Amino acid sequence: MATSFGFDKDKRSNASSNSMFELLLFRLGRPSGALKHELFGINVFKVREIMVMPEITTMVKSSPAVMGIANVRGQLIPVVNLPKIVGCEPVKGLGILLVTEFSRTTQAFAVEEVDEIVRLEWKQALTADGTGGGLVTSLARLDGDKEGSRLAQVLDVEQILRDVFPDQHHTFREDTVMPQGSIPPGSVILAADDSAVARMMIEQALQAMNIPVIMTRSGKEAWEKLESLQAQAQSQGIPIRDRVALVLTDLEMPEMDGFTLTRNIKDDPRYAGIPVMIHSSLAGTATENHAKSAGADAYVGKFVAEELGSKILEVVGNSR
Repeated sequence: MATSFGFDKDKRSNASSNSMFELLLFRLGRPSGALKHELFGINVFKVREIMVMPEITTMVKSSPAVMGIANVRGQLIPVVNLPKIVGCEPVKGLGILLVTEFSRTTQAFAVEEVDEIVRLEWKQALTADGTGGGLVTSLARLDGDKEGSRLAQVLDVEQILRDVFPDQHHTFREDTVMPQGSIPPGSVILAADDSAVARMMIEQALQAMNIPVIMTRSGKEAWEKLESLQAQAQSQGIPIRDRVALVLTDLEMPEMDGFTLTRNIKDDPRYAGIPVMIHSSLAGTATENHAKSAGADAYVGKFVAEELGSKILEVVGNSR
């Protein structure tokens, strides 16, 4: 078996709970027409291990982007050709495998080479919504705000999985039976997620429950929207709690992460009584504990529509 290098996620959890994150930087080859190898990144929390490329067994009738199956210590893991997905041509070949765990699944991504791990503040990541062909969530400024900072494209791996394995990663099935219930009349769910596919799944699930939702693309955008709703409610002489039944937030987001958004809401007396629920693909006891320490009222993993709906109704009901 190839040599591998594991990650202790519990040891890295303190960074994520303090508005920091660790980004694994890697290269995929040369984009079509480009003269240099661009840097790409994935949150270290999603990476289980890095290993030299093992033997791959090609599977019949698989997606063109799937190289085959790797046997990693007895676990059969599908291997995705990441350069092919993003339109890069490896120069040195695909020598490295990134084994990842998120969104309740395990899969591996073949890459050309791994560069380094960097620790950044979330404000160093700028939203890239509408660019990168829908496969990039943010651009990380590796050298801070200084002019000419190196940039790394943070990939939307949730979108990539949905594109490669559509049968296993549904958005929202029409035959899904959602839990029955409602939130107080006149109120909405305020949700934040930087992944386009996650935003779509949340909207579809809540629409099936006839629950109005305002979607935002980052913690910063959600915070600004909450302040706008607070100003409107104040001018109408009603408490903001009557306008916002719950804030639903992802953890990994550019500009302001979910931990910071949660703390901002819980530390501001204007928003007393508004529950905050974390909705994340990052699993693990350490992450859930940090979410609770930031003040979150609940934590639910991505993405099971029925579970999300039930937890929303439970948290809103408890807050009333």
